[in-house]
Amino acid sequence: MNFDFGIKRSGSSVSTELIAGVSSFLATSYIIVVNPSVLSQTGMPFNGVLTATIIVSLFSSLMMGFYAKNPILVAPGMGLNAFFTFSVVFGMKIPWQEALGAVFWSGIVFFLLSIFNIRTHIVKAIPKPLRFAISAGIGLFITLIGFSNAKFVVANPATLVSMGNLTPAMITFLFGLFLTAILVIKNVKGGILLGILFTTLAAWPIGRWYGDPQSSLITFNGVFSAPDFSLLFALDLVNSLKLTMVPVIFAFVFTDMFDSLSTFVGIAEAANLVDEDGEPKNIKRSLLTDAVSTTLAGLVGSSPGTAYIESAVGVEAGGRTGLTAVIAGLLFLPFLFLAPLLSVVPAIATAPALVLVGVFMVRPVVKVKWMDLDEAVPAFLAMVIIPFTYSITHGITWGFLSWTILKILNGKRKEVSTALIIIDIFIILSMVI
Repeated sequence: MNFDFGIKRSGSSVSTELIAGVSSFLATSYIIVVNPSVLSQTGMPFNGVLTATIIVSLFSSLMMGFYAKNPILVAPGMGLNAFFTFSVVFGMKIPWQEALGAVFWSGIVFFLLSIFNIRTHIVKAIPKPLRFAISAGIGLFITLIGFSNAKFVVANPATLVSMGNLTPAMITFLFGLFLTAILVIKNVKGGILLGILFTTLAAWPIGRWYGDPQSSLITFNGVFSAPDFSLLFALDLVNSLKLTMVPVIFAFVFTDMFDSLSTFVGIAEAANLVDEDGEPKNIKRSLLTDAVSTTLAGLVGSSPGTAYIESAVGVEAGGRTGLTAVIAGLLFLPFLFLAPLLSVVPAIATAPALVLVGVFMVRPVVKVKWMDLDEAVPAFLAMVIIPFTYSITHGITWGFLSWTILKILNGKRKEVSTALIIIDIFIILSMVI
């Protein structure tokens, strides 16, 4: 393993990389709490998911630092965990063991696509407006989940959904939402994590006296415990290869790929981390790392790992080498032994983080040419179908199909690649099957 990070060549220093690594960790560490809170709704043990989240974040970030030499942290991705829980397990009624198997196989497919450079042809086949819209749609989906967890949005037989009652729990959520937003607006490092902590503290009185004591919002079982490895190799490798699982694996592969590519490209352009051809530095090694992270996630019990756009916080702090990712990854390690402490965080405390992460993810939608309706309509459908149907797969599916149909009928066949038509055929086949 090469420990030469080229710190001097990059114009950085060890102290700068240290600060950058801590900054990236603080910006991303909310995933330690949020990922288990999302995935545990499938029946997976909270502490088991927490352990898996830390393992994926630790080893993937170390690989990104040592192997790919990039200052980008890798951890289980937001959006991907929502797809795992609400679309695959709840929506398609697939056992979480099979869903973990689909994560593993998607990592293998992603790895092969990266090895043989097929990803380049696939990425070129997907119109950029749809990439922007899918990102925004996932952001809206995550926001809806946050509102739902806080009971801010509830089911209503007359109007499908409506606003919940103004209870002490909702008031605490709103306090956490605006406090966290202020921290983020003020560029406070770790603002999202601090927001989760302050909202948890504010929820403690509610947990003690609000509602039925048997359903208290706050539980406390100590501070330290041994890691929970109950999800290690709990995946179902055989049943996850059933024909009905192909769309799931497909969605994991492409969502993960688009998330990673957009992160690498965005951070590389902002920090001038590009090679002599103007491409993101070590992009192939970075994508291989992402693929390994997803494969590892399936094995240890988590939704896919992906590159985090919040790594830009560390880059803005001066991080320019893989040492930033290594430091950020190592900071996850102590939390292997703090599972009981973190499990006291109620859903209303992580809900503000989900809403604000949705804000971050919806930003690319401004890049869509909304006045060009043959681009705007498919982008809009992809964006709104995701939250309206509670399914990322449906949004991607109808975004692709509507783009192809409208472009061809509008006499713009050249704007529909052969690769996209092939993807459309696979989509239609999966819908028929």
